Amino acid sequence: MSARRRFEQLRITPGAFYVFALEVGVSLIWLLSDAATKAKIDMYAVATPATVFEQGWAWTLVTSIFIERSFIYLLLDGVMIWTTWPILERFWGTARFYRFFVVTALLGSVAGTAMGFIIGRNVPIMGLMPSIIASVVAFGIIYARQPVRFFGALPMTARQYMFGFLILFSLLILLGKQWEMGAALAAACIAAVVMCSKKLSPGLAWKRWRIARARAKLSVIDGGTSKKSKAKDEQKWLN
Repeated sequence: MSARRRFEQLRITPGAFYVFALEVGVSLIWLLSDAATKAKIDMYAVATPATVFEQGWAWTLVTSIFIERSFIYLLLDGVMIWTTWPILERFWGTARFYRFFVVTALLGSVAGTAMGFIIGRNVPIMGLMPSIIASVVAFGIIYARQPVRFFGALPMTARQYMFGFLILFSLLILLGKQWEMGAALAAACIAAVVMCSKKLSPGLAWKRWRIARARAKLSVIDGGTSKKSKAKDEQKWLN
């Protein structure tokens, strides 16, 4: 592989860049604001069981995705996004990548707030982490046997890379008893498995149905003419 080709592989793709740039912009507004402004942003833009299920502010399920209160976690999001999102976007295309992001991020937000409502804890669900972990799952499914290097040092396959992250985050959730975030990550990962599966993917199932429907309307004509016209031609040239 040439040096130019390697550099192109390291560049972030447009879809991944715009999503991360939106998170950085919104998060910096929160981080650089005073306490009163932060409280207003939390009230009207952060998804919690109270804001979603009691007050009915459904838009917070979307706005909360792009808010990260910790600068360290914001940097971690950037590293994780740069690692997997550009690869998936090059494989799928930007449009399908955006669909993957929207589905996994929204399902994570809904599942996290729903779990908080069920167990009675008003915990905020925010950030891109559910969609990021879902992208790791998608990467492990699509590039299962491809060799990768964890932090440029530890050799492993993409599937092992996926399982390693899932085990790590599962331990963090269990030790911290963060059941809301666990539900968010689980929902996003399940969505990633469905969307990457050839048998379970709704998109592929829709395409197969359309192809089958189109084939049912088609008919094969022998030689491009009907039997009746073929019989006339035989009579015409008969001696």
